[in-house]
Amino acid sequence: MFTGLIETMGSVVERVDVAPGARLTIEAGIVASDAELGDSIAVNGCCLTVVHRAESRLTFEAGEETLSRTNLGRLQTGSPVNLERSLRAGDRLGGHYVTGHVDASGQLLRRIDDPPWARLWFTVPAALTGQLASKGSVTVDGVSLTLVDVTDNSFSVALIPHTLSVTTLGQLREGDPVNIETDVLAKYVERQLQAQLAWKTDKPSATSPTV
Repeated sequence: MFTGLIETMGSVVERVDVAPGARLTIEAGIVASDAELGDSIAVNGCCLTVVHRAESRLTFEAGEETLSRTNLGRLQTGSPVNLERSLRAGDRLGGHYVTGHVDASGQLLRRIDDPPWARLWFTVPAALTGQLASKGSVTVDGVSLTLVDVTDNSFSVALIPHTLSVTTLGQLREGDPVNIETDVLAKYVERQLQAQLAWKTDKPSATSPTV
């Protein structure tokens, strides 16, 4: 479990394709300071497992599914990435609950710069918009953000100067792919509503005979 508060922006120092996946070695800075084998680290919002550590560099293995369904498949040597260690019991929760399980890949649709701020619009599959609400939370490339506007297939966020400077979001250009995770609480609420609607449709009639 993560919070969506990025600890540092790392960079890919090596990518080795090992079919059907790849090994990614990342210069992780402070995130590597207490990392151990088997630890979970969010890389651009994707929960990956540390398989090797060499000083400030961490190596991860990403499978075919991860590479094809997230923007990790596009990472090359020098690519910047957002990094966050998993949440520990008792830690402050400054963002929101983030699982590190990416729901979909979106795209930066439009960027409106109003220095030093910026307003960004992202595309999102229509199936996910029921889990998005203005003033609610969403995770983009591992960054916890507050939703401003939500349409049938897109949403907008307003980024403060700090977020633009310390995460990869400040480097995004229109058309760039991003990893999107909706709020886990919104998922459960939507599922419960779907179950209630199904129950109303399938419940027995009051006149049905009893056994």
